[in-house]
Amino acid sequence: MFYLTQMLGKPVVDAAGEVIGEISDIAIATGEVFPRVTSLAFLGPTKTPFMLSWRKYVAALSEERIELSAERPALRFSYLQPDEVLLARDLLNKQIVDTQGMKVVRVNDLKLSESKNQLRLLGAEVGIRGILRGLHPAAERTAAAITRVFGRELSESLIAWNYMDLLDRDLSHVRLSVTHKRLHELHPADVADVLEQLGPTQRARVFEHLDNAQAAETISELEDELQADLIDDLGDQRASDILEEMDPDDAADIIGDLPYDKAEALLRLMGVKEERAIRSLLGYREKTAGGIMTPEVTTVTETMTVQEVIDYLRTGAAEHESIYYIYVVESGRRLEGVISLRDLVMSDPSTPVAALVEHEVITVGPDDDQELVAETMSKYDLLALPVVDETGKLLGIVTVDDALDVLEEESAEDLAIATGSAHEAGRLASASWLLLRRSWWAVIWAVVLLGAIGGTARYEEWLRKGLEAGQSSDLKIASGLGLLVWAAMLLPIVLRVAEDVSSRAMAELISGSDTDERLSLPRRLARESVLGLAIGAGAAVLAFAFVYVLQLGNIFGAWPFAAATGTAVLLTVLVGSSIAEVALRRSAAGKRVSGTGLAVASMLIGTVAYLGLTFWLGTLLIPGS
Repeated sequence: MFYLTQMLGKPVVDAAGEVIGEISDIAIATGEVFPRVTSLAFLGPTKTPFMLSWRKYVAALSEERIELSAERPALRFSYLQPDEVLLARDLLNKQIVDTQGMKVVRVNDLKLSESKNQLRLLGAEVGIRGILRGLHPAAERTAAAITRVFGRELSESLIAWNYMDLLDRDLSHVRLSVTHKRLHELHPADVADVLEQLGPTQRARVFEHLDNAQAAETISELEDELQADLIDDLGDQRASDILEEMDPDDAADIIGDLPYDKAEALLRLMGVKEERAIRSLLGYREKTAGGIMTPEVTTVTETMTVQEVIDYLRTGAAEHESIYYIYVVESGRRLEGVISLRDLVMSDPSTPVAALVEHEVITVGPDDDQELVAETMSKYDLLALPVVDETGKLLGIVTVDDALDVLEEESAEDLAIATGSAHEAGRLASASWLLLRRSWWAVIWAVVLLGAIGGTARYEEWLRKGLEAGQSSDLKIASGLGLLVWAAMLLPIVLRVAEDVSSRAMAELISGSDTDERLSLPRRLARESVLGLAIGAGAAVLAFAFVYVLQLGNIFGAWPFAAATGTAVLLTVLVGSSIAEVALRRSAAGKRVSGTGLAVASMLIGTVAYLGLTFWLGTLLIPGS
C-alpha cells in the first residue's frame, strides 16, 4: 500500500540511475471504480514541472523512489487529459461532504494500491491517521503504539473512490455518498445541515446543483441568518424563482431581511399572485401572528357537499401548505366554522358541508404575539390556527411547523436572558469574545499576577527601608506584600470555587425549580458551609505545602498563608451562595439575571477577600508588631 503524502517529494530516477526530479503529484482517470494512476507529475532540478505517462515510463515504485524505464533524453512529456484529476492539487486537504454522516470532512490523505504493474486509488483517508501521517510517519506509528497500550486500535477512516461524486471540475468540492445517494435525493433538512457547515463560496456552488423546488425546500430548513445571505448571493431571476416556490410566509421572512433594492427587484420578477401574497405579509409586524401566518388557506362554503370539497382539494388546494383543516366562510371570507380532513373523508360524499361544520373555532388576531399563538396551538393540540381580523375575516393560518419554530426560538431567548448571554449572538459572538466571557477566572488571575509582579519592586523597596531605618511599618508592609505574591499564584483555587458556586446557582435557575422547593437562605448557607470547609481544608493543605517547599522548610509564613487560603475559600462559598440566592429571587420575580455577572461578582469578592486576608496576616508576621 502507498499513501500520497508519503510519495510526494520522493526522487524520480531515470533508467541510467540519474535523479531527474521529485514527485509533485499523480493523476488518475476518473471513469473507473478504482481508478488507475495515469500520469506522474514531478519537478525538475530547476523546479520546472513535467508530466509523464505512468503506463509508458514508470518501471518500478518503492517507498524510497520511482524508477523510470527510459533515460532522460528519451522521455516524452504529456499533458493532463479532460478525464484526469491531480490528487494533491485537486483532492488533498480539500473539504468534502459526507452525505451519509451529513457532515463536512477533510481529505487528509489518499490511499493507493499496486496491482499488476498498475497503481490504483482506493479512497480518501479522512481520519486522524491521515493527519498524523502527513506530519510524519513516526507520529502515526507512535500514536498507534500508544493506543495499542490501552487495548485500542487507531483505525483508518477510509472512504472508497467509487463512493465519491465530483461536483466541480476543479474538485474544490467533492460529495461523498456511501449509499450512492445524490444530493437531490437527500431530505431538504439534511441538505441544509450540510450547507450550514460550508463557507459562503462552497455553499453557493453546492446550491447550484439543486433545482428550484429543492432549493426552496432547503432554504426553508436553513438557519434564519443564512437564508437571506444565500438568496442575496444568487442572481435576481434565480432568487425570484426560488422564492416563488416557497410558502409565502417563509418567502416574506427572507424578503424582509434583504436590502430594499434587492427585495423590490425580486418581487417585481414574481408572478402577480405570489407578489401580492408576500407583500400582504410584509405589512405585519415581526413576531406576531400576522408575521408568521400563511395566506394560503383552504376555504369552502356551507352550500357545498363532501364530494365537491374533495374534488376541490384535488385541484384548487393542491399547492396549499396545510389541508388538515378546511375552513367554512361566507362571502367576504368571514369565518363561519371548520371541518377536519378526517371528518370529511369519513363522511358520505353526498353529505352537505353544513352538517359537518364546527362553528366554535379558536382564532387569534394578526397582532397577537407569536408566543401566544404557539402556546394556544400547543394547549388545544392544533395543527393549524386561523388568523382573523376584527370583523372576523379569515386572513390566513399559522401552521404547526411555524409554531414549533416559535417555541424553539422563544425557549432559546428565555434561556439566553436567564443566563445573561443574550448578546452573545451577532457581531460580538466572535471567538475572542466568547473566550473572554467564558474564562473570566483566567482574566482576573492574569490581572492579579501582573499586579503582584509589579508589587515585587515595592516589596524590595519597603524591605530595604525597613531594615535600614528599623521602621516596623515598612517591614510589615513588605511582609504582607511577600505573602501576597504567593496568594496571587494560588488565586485560581478561589476563582474556580467562585465559578462553581455561580454555575450551580445558574443550573438551579435554568431547571426552573419552584420557589417553595428551594432551600431557605440559612439552610443553604449551612449546607454550603460544609462544602466550603471541606474544600477550604484541602486548599489550606495545598497552600501550606506550596509555601513550605518554596521556602525550603521554613514554616514561619506557611501557617498564616494556609489559614488565609482556607478561610478565603470558605468565605467565597458563603458569599457566593448569598449572591446566588439573591439572583434566584430576582429570577422568580421575573427580573433578568446575568450568569456572567453572577460569576464575576463571586470571583471579585473572593479575590478581594483572599488578597486582603493574606496581606493582613502577612503584616502580623513581624515580631513585636
